[in-house]
Amino acid sequence: MKVTSIIKEVINSPVSNWSGSEITRNMIEEQIRERWGDSEVKNYDPLRNARTFSGWVSLGFRPKRGERALKSITYLDSRDEKGHVKKIRRNCNIFYYRQVQEINPKENI
Repeated sequence: MKVTSIIKEVINSPVSNWSGSEITRNMIEEQIRERWGDSEVKNYDPLRNARTFSGWVSLGFRPKRGERALKSITYLDSRDEKGHVKKIRRNCNIFYYRQVQEINPKENI
């Protein structure tokens, strides 16, 4: 099976855990534009072709050597002792489908 057909299969696999935030989508789109140009932004689908390291590994892929993650953020809800909900900002490293390769079963991660 060719790598491109494998990546197409992964892109059509279950969706990522992107929460639908337009702010984070725009952050990643801008980084894609800087690295690969405007034409690549059209291919960006945050639910299918951009995932965390562990998200790609669970699908049998890993980032290519030397690739640098796209930077994003996420917010987690946390409750204090009084029960008040507080938003906690967390940095999130995302890899685009152009940055990953299939894991060779003979190699260690």
